[in-house]
Amino acid sequence: RRAVVDIIDNVRQRGDEALLEYTERWDGATLTSETLRVPASVLAEPPGDSEFAKAFARAAERIERFHARVRPRTTMFEDDDGSILGLRWTPLESVGLYVPGGKATYPSTLAMTVVPARIAGVERIVVASPPGSDGEVSPQVLLAARTLGVDEVYRVGGAQAIAALAVGTASVPRVDKIFGPGNAFVAEAKMQLFGEV
Repeated sequence: RRAVVDIIDNVRQRGDEALLEYTERWDGATLTSETLRVPASVLAEPPGDSEFAKAFARAAERIERFHARVRPRTTMFEDDDGSILGLRWTPLESVGLYVPGGKATYPSTLAMTVVPARIAGVERIVVASPPGSDGEVSPQVLLAARTLGVDEVYRVGGAQAIAALAVGTASVPRVDKIFGPGNAFVAEAKMQLFGEV
């Protein structure tokens, strides 16, 4: 808990500078404010036709079919007294999707979070995922982002990524809500920032 309090405070006060220090310390990657975001040109590349790309595309299509069918619908009706009653569903404007990295890669997290957000009508979908020591996000996560049409991906992980998504920095604009799994530090950061995002 105490470590996450310090991380959030540091990101809140020092923004990108804190993100870059944590990325170098914990991920072994040296980045700059300009390289925190994966370039649009990288995300615009076609996903290719590898066996993984085909399997991921098929999974994403199945996830989309499911979520399209269970999507909440706005319902309005007039009761016997003439009152209009109902439920109205509106999308969030922006979401931050956290995709863990490190020893394993989780492209499925993107399919399970991007697809429902798109179906709901979310305007801005942001992905944060820790880079490897080479400064790059997992190739499988990038392929998933390309397949799903995500155009905003940041090379940052851990509690510091959650803090950046919640409070915003010069390079990482804040979002309305954060989704996605993570370790104990990520979960703690989400709990501490609840209500702010």
